[in-house]
Amino acid sequence: MRAMILEAPRQPLRLAQLPQPKPNSEQVLIRVHACAVCRTDLHIVDGELTHPKLPLVLGHQIVGTVEAMGESVDKFSIGQRVGVPWLGYTCGDRCPYCLSNRENLCDYAEFTGYNLDGGFAEYTVADYRFCFSLDPSYPDLQAAPLLCGGLIGYRAYRMAGDAQKIGFYGFGSAAHILIQLACYQKRQVFAFTRSGDLEGQEFARQLGATWSGSSDVLPPEPLDAAIIFAPVGNLVPTALRAVAKGGVVVCAGIHMSDIPSFPYDILWEERVLRSVANLTRRDGEEFLTLAPKVPIRTEVNVFPLTQANEALDALRSGKISGSAVLVVD
Repeated sequence: MRAMILEAPRQPLRLAQLPQPKPNSEQVLIRVHACAVCRTDLHIVDGELTHPKLPLVLGHQIVGTVEAMGESVDKFSIGQRVGVPWLGYTCGDRCPYCLSNRENLCDYAEFTGYNLDGGFAEYTVADYRFCFSLDPSYPDLQAAPLLCGGLIGYRAYRMAGDAQKIGFYGFGSAAHILIQLACYQKRQVFAFTRSGDLEGQEFARQLGATWSGSSDVLPPEPLDAAIIFAPVGNLVPTALRAVAKGGVVVCAGIHMSDIPSFPYDILWEERVLRSVANLTRRDGEEFLTLAPKVPIRTEVNVFPLTQANEALDALRSGKISGSAVLVVD
C-alpha cells in the first residue's frame, strides 16, 4: 500500500510502499477513504510532541470501510463505514483513571497517528472498540474533521459549562465546528484570530459569531468562558483578562508554547484555568449523535494523499479555512 511516512522529526513526510497491515483478533482492517489533517500532526512533525513511534504513518481523523476483522470483533460488518479517532487504545482496568471512567487519562493509552500508525495511507488497522459508526448523512470528506476537531473540541466545549458568552481563540477546524453547536444552543460566540486575519474573522461571522476580531484585543463585553484552540501560551493571560468573575478558560490543545507569568489578579475572583486531554469514547458517541441534529457542516480543503506535506504547510501558515482533508481513494 502507499503511505506517507514520517521518518524523523522536522523532515518532510515520504511517500513509501508498505505491506498492507493485518488485523489482530481485536482489530479491523480499514480501507481509508479520507483522513483530516490536525494541528497535532504538525506538533508531531515539528518535534514538539517528542515520543512518536518512528517511522510513523500520521493521521487520526480517519474515515474508511471495514475490509477484514479479527475473530473477537463483534461490533462491525465487512463493508461498513467507520471513523477512527485519536484515542486508539486504553488498558480498561489496570490504571486508576480507567477504573474511574477517565479513560482519556489512561496511563497506558496509545494514540492513532502517534503510537499507532494512522490514516495517511491506503489502509490502516484499528482496535474495533475505539472506532465509531458514522451517520450516513455525512460524506467521507465532511465526516473526517469531526473525529478530532469535533470530538476533542466537544470535550473542551463541555468544560466551558453553561456559559452563554464564549470566546474561541483560534478559529480553525475545531472552532468552525463548535461554533455551529454553540449557535444551535443559542449561545454567543466571540471569535479571535491572528492579527490581520480579516478572512478568518469574516468566516467566523458567516458561521454565526456575535463578534470577531484580533486576539490581541479585548472583546466588547466580558465573557463567561473562553476556549483556547490555538497552541499559543501568550493567549492564556489574554483570555483570563477577557472572562468575567467566575469565568473559565479552557486550553484545548495537546501542546502549547510556554505560558508567560501573569498577575494573580486576572486569575482571582474564582476564575478557572484548565486543560483538556484527549477524549473518551463517551465524548465521541455523544458528539456524533448530536452533530447531525444541529446539523454541523464542515468546511474542507481537499488534498490528495501524496500532497500531505503541502496540506501540513498550509495548516502551519494559517491558509486553511475550516479543515484540511487528505483524499486517499
